Amino acid sequence: MTELAYDRRGTGPTLVLIHGLGSHRHVWTPILDTLARDRDVITLDLPGFGDSPIGPSPFGYGSVSWFADRVESFLDGLGVGRCQVAGSSMGGGTALELGRRGRATTVTAFAPIGFWSAAGRRWSQSVVTAARAAASHLDSRLPQIMDSPAGRAAFCSLFYARPRRLDPADCVAAARALASAPGFPAARDAFAGFQAPVGDFCEITIAWGTRDAVLPFAQSRRARALLPAARHVTLKGCGHLPFADDPAACLAALNASAR
Repeated sequence: MTELAYDRRGTGPTLVLIHGLGSHRHVWTPILDTLARDRDVITLDLPGFGDSPIGPSPFGYGSVSWFADRVESFLDGLGVGRCQVAGSSMGGGTALELGRRGRATTVTAFAPIGFWSAAGRRWSQSVVTAARAAASHLDSRLPQIMDSPAGRAAFCSLFYARPRRLDPADCVAAARALASAPGFPAARDAFAGFQAPVGDFCEITIAWGTRDAVLPFAQSRRARALLPAARHVTLKGCGHLPFADDPAACLAALNASAR
């Protein structure tokens, strides 16, 4: 069994939620209470992120395939078989890979990686790396910065379209998770050459924010072309992490896959 930090709550069909590069399981907090009303919801930290240790780093660490292996092993240890899976960004790519393998009954991918051009991939790598460097450099000042609406707007607008609405403590925790994740460099570098798995392997919903600054909304057009049978949802006015920007729209996207 792969040991991962996780939370589990609710009853009903199992739904596994997978975060993105430099993030952690708490990114799902804005929609978690509602999801857990009628689902068995598992939120996890991937190895090298959040509270999960990086552990041994065999060949392939940081790739989507490697993360999918670890998630499968983790679910095996919990006795969870095929289930609903949702992911954000890198987690969205991992969710699609689990769907390709037959492990997911449905997949909901929020702005998944792998539908980029080479330039788009380099852009995402560079801007998230810059955000990580800033979070590390400003660590001692993060509480003061995030306590100000203007500070949250300046620091968090890369990921959120409505950063002023965010809880200051959550912003500090997210920034420190990004700055301290030991798995970040390898996972970021593994983006090179990655293309999202495509096919009609399960019911798929792709949801994309129109104000995504990390994986711009234009990439959703390639997802529509490569996954014509999927359900494609436009999250109007939402950023890269839409869960706080518009919880209701994110829940609707997830509920559409669960029907």
